[in-house]
Amino acid sequence: MASVIESSGSVPGKPGAKMVISSKGCKFGTVGGAGLELKVEGALRNLLSDGPVRGRKSGGRVETFLLHKDGGGDDVSTLDSLCGGRVTIAMEVLEPMPHILIAGGGHVGRCVAAVCDTLGWPHSILDCRSEYSNSERFPSASELFTMTVDDFLKLEDAKSMSRFTDVIILGHDWKIDESLLLGLLDISDEVDAPRIGVIGSNTKWSSFKSSASKSGVDEESLMSIRCPIGLEIGADTPEEIALAICAEILALERM
Repeated sequence: MASVIESSGSVPGKPGAKMVISSKGCKFGTVGGAGLELKVEGALRNLLSDGPVRGRKSGGRVETFLLHKDGGGDDVSTLDSLCGGRVTIAMEVLEPMPHILIAGGGHVGRCVAAVCDTLGWPHSILDCRSEYSNSERFPSASELFTMTVDDFLKLEDAKSMSRFTDVIILGHDWKIDESLLLGLLDISDEVDAPRIGVIGSNTKWSSFKSSASKSGVDEESLMSIRCPIGLEIGADTPEEIALAICAEILALERM
């Protein structure tokens, strides 16, 4: 995002004007157009190409532009213009927050939602039991899906599921978990598919893998699923498991 933070003289973009370029190349807003905008657009694309790790370390940049072809100086960038004004623009990379679909509103799911609230991460809930998927239990949930896995999968496709960065499967019934996992693998694509993590033991995961293989799921897709989910920190309680899960998601986001 580029923001005009200071201007003087004749300039096309006044303080408060903003322009945003997404990682997919979409452009929104304007800082004034013409040569100034082209210069800023190029700078934003360079920031995006640096990658998230370098972008966080650099913190973006602030640059002053002089809109006159005969101007100059070490502290400004000169543009081929006759406006004569001066504009200072702050440029930064904004990283989107993870949006987690918590499939299973039990003890661990509720604790994961609490950690998400602390981090400012949006989260949604899927559970067939109304007492575990309601606004009273999850007041900050972006979406509440109180329905069966089959009904949920009828609502979603690969494109709609891309709004979630992660699906964490924490169900109370392994049959429900397996049904959701196989359904998600069936509708997902390789580009914008959310990461999938499953709570459970190695024995449970072996059973899931066997069922997935029999359903025609390829080995590469299975390799991308994390089970047991969460960083290995010796977590035992629902609160500790939730911390391990969110820490793992954060680590994946920051890679």
